[in-house]
Amino acid sequence: QVQLVESGGGLVQAGGSLRLSCAASGRTLSSYAMGWFRQAPGKEREFVAAIVWSGGSTSYADSVKGRFTISRDNAKNSVNLQMNSLKPEDTAVYYCCAARWGYSWPPPPNLNQYDYWGQGTQVTVSS
Repeated sequence: QVQLVESGGGLVQAGGSLRLSCAASGRTLSSYAMGWFRQAPGKEREFVAAIVWSGGSTSYADSVKGRFTISRDNAKNSVNLQMNSLKPEDTAVYYCCAARWGYSWPPPPNLNQYDYWGQGTQVTVSS
């Protein structure tokens, strides 16, 4: 079992930045791809970003490309999401997730690819 706990959410003005972190326990993440999804009120949960176990390959939703950066530290069993140039439409609960994925490319951006999920952290961007 893998337990994931997100932190770093909050309220920020449009154009600002936030850094989300996800700490894992229960098992090393070195053989897992990691991802971030988000869910806005009244909307479905959507893919944001993913990173393979080595950190050598990442993928992003078109809506966040060039603004968000996903990274991981396997020694610390953690993954981060740096969010810059935030927009009101980025407002959502952000979820960290882990997928058993041994390939060198990221998993498909689908909910069902991921095996473990955190409880989420709220990000609110004011205009």
